[in-house]
Amino acid sequence: MAKALSLDILGRLIGFDTTSANSNLALIAYVQQYLRDHGVDSQLIFDEPQNKANLYATIGPQDKAGVMLSGHTDTVPVTGQQWTREPYRLTEAEGRYYGRGTSDMKAFLAVVLAAVPDLVSRELHTPVHLAFSYDEEIGCVGVRRLIDTLRGHPVKPAICIIGEPTSMQVVTAHKGKLAARVTVKGKECHSGMAPLGVNAINYAARLIHWLEQLALQKKNEGPFEQGYEVPYSTVHTGTVQGGTALNIVPNHCSFLFEIRNVAAEDPRQLLARFRAYADDLAAEMHQIDPACRIEIEITTEYPGLSTAEDAEVIRFVRNLVDTDGGGRIGFGTEGGLFSNQLGIPTVVCGPGSMDQGHKPDEFIHVSQLEQCELFMARLTEQLSK
Repeated sequence: MAKALSLDILGRLIGFDTTSANSNLALIAYVQQYLRDHGVDSQLIFDEPQNKANLYATIGPQDKAGVMLSGHTDTVPVTGQQWTREPYRLTEAEGRYYGRGTSDMKAFLAVVLAAVPDLVSRELHTPVHLAFSYDEEIGCVGVRRLIDTLRGHPVKPAICIIGEPTSMQVVTAHKGKLAARVTVKGKECHSGMAPLGVNAINYAARLIHWLEQLALQKKNEGPFEQGYEVPYSTVHTGTVQGGTALNIVPNHCSFLFEIRNVAAEDPRQLLARFRAYADDLAAEMHQIDPACRIEIEITTEYPGLSTAEDAEVIRFVRNLVDTDGGGRIGFGTEGGLFSNQLGIPTVVCGPGSMDQGHKPDEFIHVSQLEQCELFMARLTEQLSK
C-alpha cells in the first residue's frame, strides 16, 4: 500500500486546477509552505505577469552538485472529455487513483515531497535539488526561465531525473518538436468570379498536401532510429480554420502543424524546405494580388533528448529501480532543454503511464506509487553518509 503521506499530498496537488491556461501559484504556495515547514528554503522564478512560477530548492549541502528531480505542475484541460469522476478530487477504486494529473505527473511530485522529511533527517553527502516548473504542456515554456536562473548558480546539478510517466523504466531518449502556425492571406470575391480572387483555403490545402508528402517521405526513407514505436520523424497537421461562406472566395485560412524529429534530423532544415515551397506559392498568388501572402510562425520548439547509453546517470538511476528496459518514449519532456542548454546528463523515469495521461478518468495504479516510493528510499540511502 502506498504511504499515507504520498496519498495525502497527491490529493492536495490534484485539488489544484493547474490547467496550463490557469495560474499555478496556489499549488506552488502549498509546496513552498510544506518545504518551509520542514526547514527547506526554496526559490521562485516567476513568469512576466507574475501569474505562474517555477520552484527550485536544495536539500543537503548547498555547495555541491547533486541529483535534480524535475517535474511540471501544469496539466492538460478536461474540457470536452467525458469524465465519470470528479477530475480535481482524488478518488480510489480497485487499486487505481483517479484525477487529472495523477499520471502526468503529480504523482511523482507527491512521492518526492513525501520523501522530504526523510531527506532532511539524514546527513546527505550529496544534495537533492527539486525543480518544479509551469507550462510544460504548452511547449516546455516555464522551465526556460528556470534554466536561465540555474545558469547563474555557482553549482549546477550533476544529473537530472525527469519524473514523467515511464512506468518507472529508465528512458534515455525522446524526439524533439517544432510546431508552427501557417496563415494564408488571399483575396476575396464572389464565388461566381472565383478566378479573379485568390482562394486562401486552396493554397492552404496545397501546403498541407506538401506536409503530408513530407510525412510519407520520412516514413519510407527515414532517417530511422530504432527503439521508438514510430522510428522516424513525423509530420502532422492538427487544426485548420478558414472561410466565411460558400459563395465567397476565402481571403483567410490558417492551420497548425508539427514536426516530431528523431535526433538524426534537424527540423529547421525541414522547415526551410517548407518555407521555400510557401515562397513559390506566394509568388503565384502575387500574380493576381501583390498583397497576398503566406506567414509561417513557430509556436513551440524544444529539443529531443539523447543521452549516451554509457552515461553514468543511466547506471546510477537503474540501480534505484526494479524495472528493466526503458529506451525511448514517443512524447517530449523538459529533459532535452536541461541536457542541451545546461549540459546536465538527464534521463526520464517516473510512475504511471502516458497511456492514461491526457485522457478522461486519468489514473495511476497504486503499484506505481509504491515503486516510486522505493526509488526515493533508495535514492535517499545512496546520498546519505
